[in-house]
Amino acid sequence: MTEQEHGGFIRTLGRWDVLAVAFGAMIGFGWIVLTGGFLEGAGTLGAALAFVIGGVVVALVGLTYAELVSAMPHVGGEHNYALRALGSRPAFVTSWALVLGYVSVVAFEAVALPQTMLYLFPDMLAGRLWTVADYDVYASWVAIGVGAAVVMTALNYVGVRPAAVFQTVAVLFLLGVGLALVVGSFVGGDTANMQPLFTGGLAGLITVLVATPFLFVGFDVIPQSAEEIDMSYRRIGQLLLVSVALAVGWYVMIMLTVGSSLPAGELAASDLAAADGMTALWGSGLMGDVLVIGGIAGILTSWNGFLIGASRLLYALGQSGMVPAWFGRLHPRFRTPGNALLFIGALSVIAPFFGRQTLVWMVDAGGFSIVVAYVMVAVSFVVLRRREPDMDRPFRAPGGQTTGVLAAVLAIGLGVLFLPGMPAALIWPYEWLVLAAWWALGLFFLLRLPSVGPGPDAEARILAARGR
Repeated sequence: MTEQEHGGFIRTLGRWDVLAVAFGAMIGFGWIVLTGGFLEGAGTLGAALAFVIGGVVVALVGLTYAELVSAMPHVGGEHNYALRALGSRPAFVTSWALVLGYVSVVAFEAVALPQTMLYLFPDMLAGRLWTVADYDVYASWVAIGVGAAVVMTALNYVGVRPAAVFQTVAVLFLLGVGLALVVGSFVGGDTANMQPLFTGGLAGLITVLVATPFLFVGFDVIPQSAEEIDMSYRRIGQLLLVSVALAVGWYVMIMLTVGSSLPAGELAASDLAAADGMTALWGSGLMGDVLVIGGIAGILTSWNGFLIGASRLLYALGQSGMVPAWFGRLHPRFRTPGNALLFIGALSVIAPFFGRQTLVWMVDAGGFSIVVAYVMVAVSFVVLRRREPDMDRPFRAPGGQTTGVLAAVLAIGLGVLFLPGMPAALIWPYEWLVLAAWWALGLFFLLRLPSVGPGPDAEARILAARGR
């Protein structure tokens, strides 16, 4: 799929934009709300080690992405890789799984923002509307989520450049908060607080490890916007890997610095361990509030990044004739996938009305779907290495097919953790119902999709079969 065929995306994203989009997408709010549980479950070094292991797994998958995005730098990312390697229907399965993963994150951020603001303004709840899944929904809470959803959608609608500038500013603030945490650990931290270094044994390690698919997802936003990146294709692949390394470093830093702030028992009893840790390190409640604001910045960068990714993926599906062509239209002035953005924006506007718990179910189901897409990308990597060894690959992943096989096996291993009886098992029946409903809708499109074999001209053959 060429730039001309897609109506002219504007190549305006530089290296810092790309890093900010990917890193910001990976660093949401989980590093604040989940830190206490991670430290309690695995210990300070145990939690840090789990993130390193999870980072290695994601980096292996990232290597396959890095090679494929350099070889096929087209909007839609994974959609193109699976289409060329596996054909139309496996490509749809890959893309449909990713759409759920991306959209679930975007919708969840519209709930996470007002929920997080409660830490700063505990008396802000007013106008109780109803209860959904034992969660009381308030008008003031909904208003914040809806207002933010409108702003974030509008920001992306008027161009990728404004969205990228916003992302860069928010990420810089987030990094500033991280720096304050590091400095604070040297000023007010105590290595004695880091005991026990390991706890819970293998089970504790797995408790943290199963969170990595959700916490590290976001690097794959880079391939979605490949046609808007203004740099060499090899550099795109390299930056994808750099973004993963930065995210691993961030999470390891959080575990070590927060672990040094307070005794393990106090962190375990805290509702917001990272914020209480920052308060203790600096001896100032204001610094704890600053960290929460950093968490809000993380919510916005994740929201922005996944909105970019989800809209480009839906656009690619529309261009390929897999979903209604309405999704595959660019705004004539702003050169953004306007219809796809409006659709996702509408979903995020509705999301706060369903409360927090419903969106948690959706995100968990989306996390499993993202792992499915990881497996499909790794398989596509192996197939293309074997079938098209002479394909131009500006960035070549070391290890060849072995890297792809390892990535597929490890991704399958992560997926197994979501199955019944496993540590990250999806909640029955709610999260399985989300998956069932999503794939029932997907089946409607899949059965209408012409069965087209793999190859570089697969999209053209799909469109020809549809008479487009």
